[in-house]
Amino acid sequence: MNETIIGIDLGTTNSEVAYVENGIAQVIADQGQKILPSFVGIDDNGTLMVGETARNQYLVYPERTVKSIKRLMGQDTRIALNGQSYTPQEISALILKRLKAIAEQQLGRVVDKAVITVPAYFSDAQRQATREAGQIAGLEVVRMINEPTAAALAYGAKQSEAKQMLVYDLGGGTFDVSVVSVQAGVVEVLASHGDNHLGGDDFDQQIVDFLLSRLKQSHQVDARGNSKAMARLTRAAEQAKLQLSDQPYVKIEEEYLLEKDGSAINLAVELSRMEYEEMIEDYIDATMDAMHIALKDAKMITSDIDDIILVGGSTRTPCIRERLLNEFGFEAHGEVDPELCVALGAATQAAMIAGQQVETVLVDVTPYSYGTQAIGTLNGQYYPYMYVPLIHKNSALPIRKTEAFMTSHDGQEAVEITIYQGEEPDALNNIKIGEFWVEGLRDVEAGNIITLTLELDLNGMLHVSAREKATGLEKSITIKNALARFEGSSMDLAKQRITSLFGQLESDPEAHKDQASAEPTPAPEIIAARELIRKAEGLFGRVSAEDKEDMEELIEIIAACIERGDLEGLEQPAEQLNDILYYLES
Repeated sequence: MNETIIGIDLGTTNSEVAYVENGIAQVIADQGQKILPSFVGIDDNGTLMVGETARNQYLVYPERTVKSIKRLMGQDTRIALNGQSYTPQEISALILKRLKAIAEQQLGRVVDKAVITVPAYFSDAQRQATREAGQIAGLEVVRMINEPTAAALAYGAKQSEAKQMLVYDLGGGTFDVSVVSVQAGVVEVLASHGDNHLGGDDFDQQIVDFLLSRLKQSHQVDARGNSKAMARLTRAAEQAKLQLSDQPYVKIEEEYLLEKDGSAINLAVELSRMEYEEMIEDYIDATMDAMHIALKDAKMITSDIDDIILVGGSTRTPCIRERLLNEFGFEAHGEVDPELCVALGAATQAAMIAGQQVETVLVDVTPYSYGTQAIGTLNGQYYPYMYVPLIHKNSALPIRKTEAFMTSHDGQEAVEITIYQGEEPDALNNIKIGEFWVEGLRDVEAGNIITLTLELDLNGMLHVSAREKATGLEKSITIKNALARFEGSSMDLAKQRITSLFGQLESDPEAHKDQASAEPTPAPEIIAARELIRKAEGLFGRVSAEDKEDMEELIEIIAACIERGDLEGLEQPAEQLNDILYYLES
């Protein structure tokens, strides 16, 4: 039996886990839901919530909930949660650990290996942080592949004829576009371009700004300082964005949003698709510019492209399909759910690594150039920081490149090796990602040869070594983000912290796998509704008789819906009770 390796799409807004069984890639559902919202939270009792329950709590307790953690990966920052401080890797590890548990519950066996996808334009530090998150979650990350590559793999596995594809990947927090070639079962990425901070979250923010402006105009109030109101506006913006994919107008209504002079402030605004698309026009223009850069890098024009693959929930925005249709003259593909195809591609790659029969071979590329600085000429003048790329953008992975350099003066005993990532001819205009010294060189005249080797593996990790040619004296490093790196006891401590916290998760299948008679985990909506009831009942001693009566009536309706498992009927009374609680607490 082949070993089990799962495929994971760790997304900004949503995440998924998939695997291949009998040659067919499929996303693993948790209680019927294939998508796990990338939210982490702590409830009133200090219990961890990951996924839909945390997403629901964000409306009531945004200060106890974390979202869009992917945007912080690779940064030296901390996230406060329930009085504790966590790194982005640790928060991401909780999401990965939940996906791991979902897979183990479905497959009935322990899973400890995974292929995890990352945006094509993720930097070395961001990739390293993703690998560390996997380690903390108890997963061996056997491969990291770019998200557009995974999507092309999901489609390419079914292709028999040679095709040139454009993968347009617009998720919650990142944008990537890749040009790929599919021929005889081989998926090869020819070029990639993108933006790590452009996605559906930015679209949401445009709607939020619009709503804040309307509140200011209509009620002369600024809601920016009220975290609960801002959380509700963000959720309303997300829902409006989704509705505008199918409807020309949407009505955004939020009751008891704020209070002013003792009176409740309600929001009621209509937003048209045309207004919304005008709000996000600059973002869409930026994606089109990136698309043309990728085409140029691949030495192609629009007429060379046979198929377009849409990836990410934000691609459901109608104007995106219209813009692509105008550019290419044909409709983009939509056979595979744009929110699931990346996970399916990751599972396909995982199956290949595990030795399963898969007729697709993956060739990936680096989205950046990597090199060093040297003395040379720039714009016709002597310059000591000329950029010398060794590994060029869009090179196929894995890749190993070596270049020779010479010492600049007699008796030079040491050289400093500085590594940059970028495309600018001036090294100082690129991103410095690592440096080290090679000391103890021979006491000889200028011109002592030092060879520099850069090796980029399939996971996008960069290994650097410098060697004095005459003596074999060598120094080497692996480029990581020193500020965000976990090593030794730090990694062990992070694992203990996250394992301990995850052990409190009510819906953790691992925590209950030996309890055959345990009750099934309730749906996320029911868990959130019970929490809402507990919170409302806790306020009974501080509310008026009229408010208490309204609350008791809603609680009775909610309890009846919970009893019969009526999730649809639960939505409206829970929202009404939530509005009352917010008004009372304000």
